[in-house]
Parts: sequence; structure tokens; C-alpha cells
Amino acid sequence: MYERGPASRRWVAFPRCLWSGQCRAPGLAGPSVPPVGAAGMEVRLVGWVESGRAWGERAADWAYLIEPYARGVNDALFDRTGVGPGTQLLDIACGSGYAASVAARRGARVSGLDASEALLAIARARTPAGDFRVGDMFALPFDDDSFDVATSFNGIWKGCEGALVEARRVVRPGGVVGITFWGAPKRLGLMPFFAALVELSPADHVSATVNQGDTGRPGVAEQMLKDAGLEFVDRGAAQVINELPDLDMTIRALAAAGPSWPAIQNVGYDKFADVMREAIRPLYVDGIGVRIVSEFGWIVGKVPAAGR
Repeated sequence: MYERGPASRRWVAFPRCLWSGQCRAPGLAGPSVPPVGAAGMEVRLVGWVESGRAWGERAADWAYLIEPYARGVNDALFDRTGVGPGTQLLDIACGSGYAASVAARRGARVSGLDASEALLAIARARTPAGDFRVGDMFALPFDDDSFDVATSFNGIWKGCEGALVEARRVVRPGGVVGITFWGAPKRLGLMPFFAALVELSPADHVSATVNQGDTGRPGVAEQMLKDAGLEFVDRGAAQVINELPDLDMTIRALAAAGPSWPAIQNVGYDKFADVMREAIRPLYVDGIGVRIVSEFGWIVGKVPAAGR
């Protein structure tokens, strides 16, 4: 998934809903600088088209087994950004459109952008009236001042300030941009999954994942807003819960997440499943299944009024 050399545009590491990417280092125009991983390894960010293929390979499993787990943070961010009847909303790295469908049920008029056509096909089925497009979040295919609110649920991370600048461009003055990211590590119930990925993934994938995980540290997301020209509004946290009936279904669900793709390509699905089963086994309770509680952080910035 990652190659040494000049940077491209998207990580297949940490994030959409669970993990997404399309991140480049700060430098809001022109070519990206190559990121340096946790061990000092320079890695090339893969193109958003390749990332879309990774995320879309198990699109239905992602959409129905994983994506609804984020409903708690969907509601928290939509509440804080005032999403309701008539809101023009853009969800960036929208995946299979679960968050967009939640907003539509609130009465919002929704649009979404993602790198995966397979996921967007599900988004269109969920919200037929929505406007869902394939594309690059560093070059949003929408006009200036088109939306009241832009959101991204674990789609914009540290190093993605260029995507926030694009979000600012398409949101009207006085409108808001909200993003989410992983919360405190001690409240990350999915940590056994990430630890297993470290064992299974190529070293450069691990380094990129660690870099993205910095987003939740105090002050990092605030600086991202500032660098993108957004005014800080508020920050908070919300709980999300994965619920699955057994270990086999849990492994199938986790395999659908983008960060699992490099691991599966590296060691094969059978090895991935064996390691994940042992990692997740302590979370299984007979008669209850697997319940994994994690924390998301969220932050909201405001587009300055015209003339400021």
C-alpha cells in the first residue's frame, strides 16, 4: 500500500468512520512533502483511487457490520453543528453514507464525497435524494459557499489541513466544519485490533497509522483548524460501540476496514483471521457476543464572516 518516494495524496491507514485517509502534510497548495513515520521511515501516501479500492473491496460488510457503530458521534457532531431541517450538509470521506442518512432523517439536504464507488453505491441506496460523488477531498468537486455545514467522521487527520481548507472553501461564511478522531487511548476499546494490525502490517503502514493517531492529542486538532483558516468553536467527545454476535462475524467486520487491507495483503486472510480471533477473544462474552466501547473526539470550527 505504501512505497518509498514522493508523496501522493491518501493514506490507507487509520480512517473512515473507523479509519480513513486522503491526508497530505501541511502546505495547502502544491505537492505534498513526504511524511515521516514513527520510526523515521519516509513513506509515500497512496493515491485516493487506490485507497478507494481498499475501502471498497468489502463494501457491504463495512456498511452493515461496522459503519452504524458510530451513531453516537454522528448525533453528537450533528447536534453541535446544528444539522436539521433544510441544512445543506457535505460529508467528506462519507463511506457508505450512514452518517449522511442520519442527517437526512433530521431533514438535511445531504451531499457526500468518497474515494470508493462501491461504498457510494450503498450511500445512494440509503439516501436516494443525496448527491454523492467520487473524488479527492483535496479538490472537492463542489462550488464555493455551497454548504452550511461540512463534516468528516474519522476522515480528516493530522496532516490533512489541505482538506480542511477545501471544506472551508465550500462552506458559506458563518457556516461550520466539524471533524472527528480517536479519543484517549485508555478509552479505545478497539486497541486489541490496532495492536494486532501492528503485528500483521508492513512497517510503513504502522508508521503512518501512528502519525494519524496524533490527531487526538490536546492542541493538535485546534491547530489544524487555525492552519485552515477556521475559528475554533467547541470540542468534545462521544462514545461509540461495536456490537457483533460472535467472533467469526467480528473478524469479518474488522476485515472490511481500510487499515486491514495492507495487513491482509501482507499475510493473507487466514493469518489475519487467526491473529484477530485471538486478539478479540477476551472481548467475547457467551450469550452477549462482542461489545467494544471506544471514544471519539470531535471538534468544530467556524468559517469567518465575509470580509474577515
